[in-house]
Formats: sequence, structure tokens, C-alpha cells
Amino acid sequence: MKKRIISIDINQGSKAFYENEIINLIEKKVNSYVCFSNVHMLVEAYDNSDFAKVVNEATFAFPDGVPIAKSFKFLYKTNQPRIAGMDFLPDFIKICEAKKYRIAVVGSTDPVLIKFKDKIEQDFPSVIITALISPPFGKTWNNEKYIKEINETNTDAVFVALGCPKQEKWMHEYYMQTKAILFGIGGALPTYVGDVKRAPVLIQKYGLEWLYRLFQEPKRMAKRYFYTNSKFLFLFLKTWMSKK
Repeated sequence: MKKRIISIDINQGSKAFYENEIINLIEKKVNSYVCFSNVHMLVEAYDNSDFAKVVNEATFAFPDGVPIAKSFKFLYKTNQPRIAGMDFLPDFIKICEAKKYRIAVVGSTDPVLIKFKDKIEQDFPSVIITALISPPFGKTWNNEKYIKEINETNTDAVFVALGCPKQEKWMHEYYMQTKAILFGIGGALPTYVGDVKRAPVLIQKYGLEWLYRLFQEPKRMAKRYFYTNSKFLFLFLKTWMSKK
């Protein structure tokens, strides 16, 4: 079940429920893709109707950010837990180990992918990685080759780490050709392998993870956060007042 949060349709329900739904999709070999939706994605979708279509046609769009999850309470009077990509990634790899699912990654950099491989081999030695693909920066990608590699190795789950909105557009364009479920995990890989430190739990709880990241990368993130956070607050208040 999905609820409209300003410009995108977000799934309502628990992480455990959707993990079982995803397992069913994998077992039935259903072509599908998953978005983890935060304020940045919502504003991108509001500004671009084509991108909104990409997100809204996703099999699942989970409330990755605290503001998105909390919006359910104000707009629909229902509690909705956050389902963050950074939490989902390690938890679902555990499921892949138990279910003998094969995994692949499309995106990120070669050094991060090497660290990812090393961490999987150390923590989940029975998990088979079928492909680690870092598309060339600034050049045309050989998507047919990538998808052929994923399909021929009987991959079950692909973690797509190209960043928003690129990864969502890529999943939307290629998921019907790919015999695996696709997860758009954004910047979860550098955190997972330890290159980027995640905010303390208390900061996560109060939805201030963006502020923690701003202190880590002020030059890169300041402009984006100022625009997206300000616009989200305006759009949310406008939507909330219209419902009242």
C-alpha cells in the first residue's frame, strides 16, 4: 500500500513485512526495483514530472528519510517507521546468506567495491558476489554487457549505487531486462565499508543525519541541503495546511 507524500507515492508498512514481499518477488523471478526515498528524491520528483514517474512506478518506494516517515503522521494520522537504505543493505545481505541468494553491485568506485568484496568475504563468506561493476565516469556505459553479466550469473539481487536521480532512472530503464531485483542504495556503500562515518543513533532518530553529513562534506552538500530542505519544508506545510 502506498500513500502520496507531496510528489511521490511511498510504501506504508514495516521493514519485516517488505523483506518478506521482496523474498517472494525473488523466488518468483518478478522483474522489480526498489527506491529508498528521502527529501532530496521528493524534491527532485516535484521539480521533474518525468522523474516523479520513475519513482512512482517503482515496485516499492520506502521512506528512507525521517521527514518522509514522519509525514505519514501529519498527513494521514498513522505511524510509519523509517526504512533506510543504510540499514536495509546489511540486513538484506544477511537474508541473502540465509537464502543462498547471489548479489551484484552496479555503481560506486573500484576502491569501494574492493572493500565491499573484502567485507562480504569476511562477514558473510557463503554469499556469492556475481559482479562488481563500476561504470566509467564521463563515458558511455555498456549496459547490455552489464545486464548480460548479471543475468548469466543467475544474480538474485543487485545493489545500484549511482546516486539519485541517476540510479532510479537506470533501474527504471533496465529493470525489465534484468532477471534480478534492483535496489537503489545511493551512498550506503561507503558507509557500509567504513569510508564514511554514519551519524550517531540519536542524531538519526531526530532526523538530523543530513546535518551530520553537512559537517562532513560542507562544500559539496551545503547548496543541495539548503535548497531541498527549504523547499521540502515549504511544500510540506502547504500540503499539511490544505489537508487541515
